Amino acid sequence: MTQQGVRWTADQVLALAPDAASRKAGSRLGEAGPWSEAGSSDEGAVWGLCKGSGSDPYRTVVDVADASGPAYRCSCPSRKFPCKHALGLLLLWAGGDGAVPPGQPPEWAGQWLAGRKNRAQAQRTGGAGGSAPGSADPEAARRRAERRAASVTAGATELEERLADLLRGGLAAAEQAGYGLWEETAARMVDAQAPGLAARARELGAIPASGSGWPVRLLEECALLHLLARGWLRRELLPDGLAATVRSRVGLPGAADGPPLRDHWLVLAQYDTGDTKLTTRRIWLHGATTGRTALLLSYGAAGRSPELALPVGLSLEAEVSAYPGTGQPRVALGEQFASPVPTRTRPAGVSTADATVHYGEALRDDPWLDSVPVTLERVIPVPDGDSWQLADAEEDTALPLTPAARSRPGLWRLIALSGGGPVKVFGECGHRGFTPLTAWPEGAGEAVSLC
Repeated sequence: MTQQGVRWTADQVLALAPDAASRKAGSRLGEAGPWSEAGSSDEGAVWGLCKGSGSDPYRTVVDVADASGPAYRCSCPSRKFPCKHALGLLLLWAGGDGAVPPGQPPEWAGQWLAGRKNRAQAQRTGGAGGSAPGSADPEAARRRAERRAASVTAGATELEERLADLLRGGLAAAEQAGYGLWEETAARMVDAQAPGLAARARELGAIPASGSGWPVRLLEECALLHLLARGWLRRELLPDGLAATVRSRVGLPGAADGPPLRDHWLVLAQYDTGDTKLTTRRIWLHGATTGRTALLLSYGAAGRSPELALPVGLSLEAEVSAYPGTGQPRVALGEQFASPVPTRTRPAGVSTADATVHYGEALRDDPWLDSVPVTLERVIPVPDGDSWQLADAEEDTALPLTPAARSRPGLWRLIALSGGGPVKVFGECGHRGFTPLTAWPEGAGEAVSLC
C-alpha cells in the first residue's frame, strides 16, 4: 500500500525513461499546463488528461503501488514504455505542489486498475491450484537437455580447433580477417545452441581495431574463451558451483533454485543495455539486513523498455532466490510484501584498495567475470591526464574510470555532486576500471543516479 504523502523524486521518475528522448519529452510535460482532471489515490494510482495534438486529450494512468515497479496505461499511440505522458504525469505528481490532488479515480482509470487487480488475483489463485511446476513430461525434458548438451559440446570442440588454428597462424591473421572471422565463428556457436560462446567470440572482432596493444588483449580474451570451452568439455570434473558457472557462461538457462531470502532491498542502480534484438535491464539491489548485493535482470524486445522497473532510491520488502553458480549475484524476484517506497538507507562502503581485492577474489570463483558490484566510501573524482579517476580521500590510492564511464553524462553529474569533496559511489569494478552508477553526497542527501 502506498501512502499518499510518500512521493518519488524527479530523478526516480526520470530513471524510468526508456531513452534520452523520452526523458526530455517527459520533462516538458511535468508541469500543470497540459494537464487536467489529475488526481491520485491512497492505493497508489495517479491519473490525468493530457492535451495533445488531437481533439481529445490523452488518458494516462499509472499504478505506482505495483510491487514490481510502476505499471502504465495511456491512450496515446506511442510504442515506448513508459510514454512521455506517463513520465510527465509522474513528474507532476512528484512535485507535490497540489497539482495532483487526492481523490477517487475516474471510471476509465478505475476500470483499468480493477482489471489489473483481478488479473493479479487470478494469477495467484491459478498458481495455487493449477498445474504444479515440472508436471510436463520429465523424460522428454531430459532428452531435450541431452540433445542440447551434445550440440554445445560439438560447438565447443569446433571452437577449440578454431582458436588453435588462429594461434598457429599468428594473431596478425585476425587483424587481416576483421570482423568476418569472428562473426562466422559466432554464427557457428549460435547453431550449436551456445549463445554465451557466441557472444564472447563476436566481441573478439573489435579488439584488433581497439588501438595500441591489441595483440595482448586479443590473446587474453582468446585464453578466456579457451578456458570456457575447456570448462564445458570437462565439466564433470569441476566442483558443482564452478560447473554451474560454466553452464551459465556458455548460455544454458538455469532455474533460480536458491532458498528465498527476505529483506528490505534498496535499489542501488538501474540501467539498460541493448542491441537490435533485445534490451537488457540490470537492477542492482542491496539487502539492508543481510548486506548482500544482488542483481535482477529484465528483458524487453528491441525498442521497448523491459517491464520490471525499480527506480534508484526505493526500498522493496521482498524475497529473492539465487541462480546457480559460485559467486553469482543474479537472483529472481519472488514474493513482494509491500510496495516500493523511498528510503535514505545507504550501503556500507569500502576503500579503493579493498575494491580491487574484492574483484580479484571474485575471479577465483568466476574467471570470466568482467566486474563486481562495489560501493566506494569517500572518494573524489579527479582528472588523470585525458581521463578521470576516483581518488580515495583516506588513502593514497585511486581507481581509473572505464572508457564507457568517461563518455557518459553521469560523469559530470558526479563531478558536480562532489564539488571537490568526498562522496559515496556505487558502481561496477573490473579489469577495465570502475563504472560509477549511483552516488550519495556527504551528509543526508538522497541517492543520485549516474546512469
